[in-house]
Amino acid sequence: MNDDKLIPHLFRTEYRKIIAVLCKTFGLEHIEIAEDIASDTFLQASETWGIKGLPDNPAAWLTTVAKNKAKNYLKHNKILLDKIMPGIKYSAPQTEETIIDLSTENIRDSQLKMMFAVCHPCIATEAQIALALRVLCGFGIDEIASAFLTNKATINKRLVRAKDKLRREKISIELPLPDEINNRLDVVLRTLYLLYNEGYYTSQNENILRRELCYEAMRLTFSLIENEQTNLPQVNALFALMSFHASRFDARMNEKGEAVLYDEQDETLWDKKLIQQGEYFLQQSSRGKQLSKYHLEAGIAYWHTYKEDTKEKWENILQLYNQLLMLEYSPVIALNRTYALSKANSIDEAIAEAEKLQLTHNHLYHTLLGELYKNKNVQKAAFHFSEALQLAKTPEDKQLIQRKIDAL
Repeated sequence: MNDDKLIPHLFRTEYRKIIAVLCKTFGLEHIEIAEDIASDTFLQASETWGIKGLPDNPAAWLTTVAKNKAKNYLKHNKILLDKIMPGIKYSAPQTEETIIDLSTENIRDSQLKMMFAVCHPCIATEAQIALALRVLCGFGIDEIASAFLTNKATINKRLVRAKDKLRREKISIELPLPDEINNRLDVVLRTLYLLYNEGYYTSQNENILRRELCYEAMRLTFSLIENEQTNLPQVNALFALMSFHASRFDARMNEKGEAVLYDEQDETLWDKKLIQQGEYFLQQSSRGKQLSKYHLEAGIAYWHTYKEDTKEKWENILQLYNQLLMLEYSPVIALNRTYALSKANSIDEAIAEAEKLQLTHNHLYHTLLGELYKNKNVQKAAFHFSEALQLAKTPEDKQLIQRKIDAL
């Protein structure tokens, strides 16, 4: 990896670890202190490595410097140190060295607990996502603003409000009690699902796909599977869904960097190991009696790993969409269902169902109708593709739609 890409990469992978451990150590009310120490660590890395060159083990260098900065902070802030260990009797004398535990085991434990703290239902969903992007994935304010299609000032305000709310509610960094885990886990999984979707259907204009965000969501989801208390069917289903989608990453863009639709993808580029991984965790998700939306979406994604257009494939996908709509209705899911309907039943039936949705301000709605009409009514197809072109926001979507117009 090039030197100019290493620090951003390490910021993504190591920043979150430092934040999680320091927040667990200092308490969530001192999250700004943790962020300052982590940021100072990377600033020092940028300055030092630029002069002296890269250390043999950059990640270990960052961990050591962060630990020393945290120890120095505690040494000069006895009030905080006393607050961390009030009235606790230890079998051995405690020092800043033993308090700042950046071992692999503690990092994993801290990150798992941070997920439940950051995704607490006391703060709004958008704030949960923004805070998760910041402290769990190491995203900068600019990147978060791009993800939400807003400005840095708005994101900063959102983060401040979220932190203040967590502080006022005195949310601690710990796993919920066993009987509360299912309720709290729903919020955590929704956040991870949205994080993955932001990478898979990125809102950033310059990218079709943000793999690193998808992989972060997968890593965090897998950490729930590794913990006995959170290794539940819906978690396995979500990880299976992510695995199936990730298996087609290499086929989603052509050599020109243009988006490639599912029907046009080169199946030989699909990652068979990730498909097998998805199948394994989908099987694991069958334990228990609860059917979640992640089970149904993973089932849909599973059938999409079969490229051939068979009646069985599309009938299964259609039935899964029907169940999904009954479980959690969404106009976008209803729109996606109409494509499966066109394959399983008829194009006329699909057009009728799609037009009932009246999603006239959604470029996907017009793109789908253009696709359904293209072999039946060229004028209507051209109209819908033209509407889609005007509504599309990213250059990649516009290029894709323009190719469809040219093909007419």
